[in-house]
Amino acid sequence: MTGRPLPIGPALHVLHVDDHAINRRLVREILGCFGHEVTDVGSGDEALDLARHRAFDLVLMDINMPGMSGIEVVRRLSAIPCWDRDTPVIALTSEVSRTLSDYIALGFSGYVPKPTTIAELMQAVDQCVKKHAAGPLVRRVA
Repeated sequence: MTGRPLPIGPALHVLHVDDHAINRRLVREILGCFGHEVTDVGSGDEALDLARHRAFDLVLMDINMPGMSGIEVVRRLSAIPCWDRDTPVIALTSEVSRTLSDYIALGFSGYVPKPTTIAELMQAVDQCVKKHAAGPLVRRVA
């Protein structure tokens, strides 16, 4: 994907956690086309390290990863003192055994099944942004 970003609202700083490099690249390119800045990592440990030092507006989290699952990462994020617990976390996963309600009960803000479409991904991002807009969500990319 190339071209200029499409203005759809404030630019977000998104953390994408997925153990597959091709998935990270696709999400980075898609969100980049919409003007968002994406930091991507390949493991839960890397995500937790980043979360200790940087703020994000949104997290896209794979569930089934080697080492530490996305569910465990979400649990551990809440234990990081500087982590903003209002930061929305969307499960972006091929695991079909859980429903949206299940993911919400586990601490996620939303769920997008893989494979997904650009429209489905952006709809989930937009819904989370709108849902959390009343709070201090949008930190705007400089």
